[in-house]
Parts: sequence; structure tokens; C-alpha cells
Amino acid sequence: MIGLINPIKKYIKFELIAALTLLTVLVAAPIFQILLRSMYDGHTLDVVAPFKIILQGNLIKPIMNTLLLGICVVIGAGVVAFPLAFITAKTEIGKHKWLDLIILVPFMTPPYIGSMAWILFLQPNGFFNQLVPGITGQESLFFSFFGLVMIMSLHLFPFIYLILKNAMERISGNLDEAAIVHGASPAYKLIRITMPLLFSAFILGSLLVFVKSIGEFGTPVTFGRRIGFNVLTTEIHKYVSSWPISLSKATSLAYFLLFICILIWYVQSVLSNRFSYQTVNGKGMTNLKKPLNKFQKIISYLYIGFVLAISVGIPYFSIIATSLIKLRGYGLQKGNFTLAHYRSLFEVGSSGSEAFLTSLKIAVISATLCVIIGILVALIVTYYNGKVSKLIDLLSLLPNSVPTIVLAIGLILFWNAKWHVISIYNTFWMVIVTYMTFFIPYSVQYIKSSLSQISKSLQSAGKICGGSSFYNFRKIMLPLMMPGIIAGWTMTFTIAFRELVGALMILPPGMETSSTYIFNQFEQGDASKGMAMAVVSVLITITILMCLNIFVDKRMNDAR
Repeated sequence: MIGLINPIKKYIKFELIAALTLLTVLVAAPIFQILLRSMYDGHTLDVVAPFKIILQGNLIKPIMNTLLLGICVVIGAGVVAFPLAFITAKTEIGKHKWLDLIILVPFMTPPYIGSMAWILFLQPNGFFNQLVPGITGQESLFFSFFGLVMIMSLHLFPFIYLILKNAMERISGNLDEAAIVHGASPAYKLIRITMPLLFSAFILGSLLVFVKSIGEFGTPVTFGRRIGFNVLTTEIHKYVSSWPISLSKATSLAYFLLFICILIWYVQSVLSNRFSYQTVNGKGMTNLKKPLNKFQKIISYLYIGFVLAISVGIPYFSIIATSLIKLRGYGLQKGNFTLAHYRSLFEVGSSGSEAFLTSLKIAVISATLCVIIGILVALIVTYYNGKVSKLIDLLSLLPNSVPTIVLAIGLILFWNAKWHVISIYNTFWMVIVTYMTFFIPYSVQYIKSSLSQISKSLQSAGKICGGSSFYNFRKIMLPLMMPGIIAGWTMTFTIAFRELVGALMILPPGMETSSTYIFNQFEQGDASKGMAMAVVSVLITITILMCLNIFVDKRMNDAR
């Protein structure tokens, strides 16, 4: 990394070669393996081979199910998010900043845990029937396509909410004032001013939710499989994990899913460029917070309370209650609560403790390696201009645009190839490589953001004072980059700690992580132990994020 700040006089830089080689092996090669395997049968190359396999294998239905699910989740998430964004961005209720943190809780909850919680709450003789014995029949409505869309919408609506809220806050109140002066009604202002200015943001959020929906595995495998609704991700997992194994079908579906995601990102970039408007200029901007009358306040708070109740309250009530129940047959009865499930997680040598420690070890190692690569990539992208640096930047962010199950298939094909000289498949280090591939973008983005705020004049000052490249990097750059490094490490750690797709597909025999432990306990009918692990995992995630916020706030206060 020394030469990244002071360019050396060679045409080829070691740092560029190292970064490009790493990202090619981790990201580009696995994706290329999927494309190659889906189009090459060992003898001939056929570009349309994946589509032939899909047509011949009766795989059209899961494809249509996936597209339908993605569209419906976008609609559901948008319906939930738009009123919330308007209330917090444009009304006096937005002064309560703690609302944003609570609204993000569904996103911080692993989707497979959320779907398990809803199943336990609304299944026959579930918590809902125990709390309200007089009402029955809710399971017929819930255990359906509607229930699947509802669960996924409640998990993904924070994406659209945050994007819409930020866009609304950037719309100057001067535009509203001008409309009022010209006699515009509230409905006219909404249709002719607000909606056009929000179109680009809404498209961005909607397409992001669509990509997340069609690439989601946790909810479809826990809930969708129960109602017989198969999608691309569950079909891909079935063809690589259940007999008879069919890599041709799995890679064809992965190819199609990858094609859809790349097409969606292209459409998003075109629409954003075409329908983007500049709302911030040098004339100053006012962000009017509309005062509400008593009736409007009641309606707004009721809506916020309803959304938080179904997105946070019900799932977490179900998770915590299940983790404390002694015998599920007795349900929510006095004397049927125990902490034994938590104690069993921390008994030395128990399967729960082993899974917890394995997740902890994998998350720490993968997060640390991701940060090291992130520092290298961020320095190259920031201080080296050229086509190679742009290619490195693209490869480092590509895993964010590719569904994790597709990357997992590519990693299996690449690292399990017969010609491979490095044999890590079915080992602990294969898991580390998989997690690094999945989560490199988080470290790169956070560190790049931190690095972009550092003036290059500081490096020049270090040179003038006689500091070497390594000294300047260690004493000037690294301390200033530390908030981004800590943020990238923390985000990678928290997501790696609960990752399910990679763990299910890559873990060697006999090894479990906290996510697979939860999944397996739920599948085997012992939901209490699984939910106890879920509570511990979520608490660790929230604690780490809170510590991160405290650290960042302290650094910002010190800087002032």
C-alpha cells in the first residue's frame, strides 16, 4: 500500500496487479464460471443453452413466480414506505429522530428469522390463537402468496423509506411556497411538484427492492416452501443440495437470475439519468415541516404505530416468547417459561456454543480480511486514475448487484474445479473466501467514503516535512480513515455473523454456524433453541451497531 500515495516511476504497479488479481479470483472468475458452465456442455458453446434447459426442464413456473413476487413486494414495500417517508420528512413528527432507528430494525433482522417468527405467531394454535382464542381461520389468509408478500414487504420497506425520505428532505420548501402563492391545492402540489421530483428516487428504491426480492433466499425457503411457492433461489438451492443434483439446471437458473439483475441495474441507471432533477442550488433552501392538527397527529401516530407493530412488535414478540417457552404444547401459560435454552447455548461443547463460536470466528476473520482488501481498493480508486482502477472499482462493487446464491454457485464451480491447484473446497477457508466475496463491497464503500473527505494537501505536507510514504500513511492517512475502517469492519462482521445462504451451501460436513443452527432447529421442530440463538445474534448485532454510533459520534466531536 506504500506506493498508492506516491506513484512510483514504473508503468506497472504492484498494488494494481495485487488488487486486480484478488478481485478477479474472488469475484470475476466465479461469475465467469456460471456463464461458462451454463453455455458450454464440454463440447460445444451455445449462448442460448440456458434458455433451452429452462424450457425443457419445465422451469418457467419458478421464473414467473420470482418475477411476480418481486413486483408484488415492490408494491407492498412502497405502500408501507411512502406515508412513513412523508410523515417523517414533511411534518413536525420528523423531529423524533429515534423513529428512523426503530424503522430500520426490520432490515437488521435476518429475513429467515422474521419469517419463522411470523409462522410461529399465525400458525394453527400459534401465539395469535393463544392471545385471542375467539378468532380462528387467520392461517388460511396468512399461509398464502399474500403472507409471503407481506413478510418480505415488511422486511424490505426501509430501503424505499430511506431513499424517499432523503429525496423529500431535499425538495425545497420554496417550491411549496411558490405553489401556494399561485393558488395550488395540496393535491395539485402532490401530483405536479412532489411526485415528479420523487420519481427518480422511487425508481431507484423500487428496483433495489425488486433485485433484493428476486435474490432473497431466507424467506422463500422457510415460508414459500411451506405454501408450495417455489422461486429461482429455492430451485437453485434444490438442484445443488438435493438428489438428483443437476448443475446444468442450477447454473441455467443462476444465469437467468444474474441476467435479470444486470438488466434491472441498467434500467435503473437510464431512468435515473433521464428523470433526475436538481433541487439543491446556491439560492438557499428551506425544508418546511408542516404542523398537524389534532386529528392529523392521531392518524399519523396510529399509522406509525401500526407499521412498527407488524414489522417489529409481532416478530420480536414471537421470537422472544418462543425462546423462553419450556414446552411448546402449553404455550403462553404461567410457569411454562425458562432460560434453559439460553443456558444450553453457552454450555461448553454443546452444538449451540460450537455454532456460535464458529460464526464468531468466521465473522472476525472475514471482516478483517475484507477491511484489508477494502483499504487497498479504496486507495487505488481514490489516488490512481485510469481504466484499471475503474475496473477494480467495478469488480469490488459487483457482488452487491449479484444475488448471493448466484455467487455461491459460482464459487462452488470455481473452487471445486479439477484443475484447481489450491484445494480449499469443503474446508473452513472456503467459508472465509465465500464471505469475503459476498461482503467486500461494504468495506470498500465505507472506506472510500471516509477517504474522499481527506484533503490531499495533508499528504503534501507530510512529504515536505520529510515523511516517507509509509510514515505518512501510518501517521496521517490511517487515523483519518479509521471511522470508515471501523464502520466497514462492523457492518461486515454483523452481516457475516448471520449469513445463511453461503453457510448452507458452502459449510463443510459437520460444521454449523449460528444461522444454520437456527435454520436446522426450526426444521427439526425445536424452535425454542433456534429462537434463543436468534435473540443472542440480534442483540450482538444491535450492540455492535450502537457501539459504532458512539465511536463515530465521539470521533466527530473530537474533530470539532
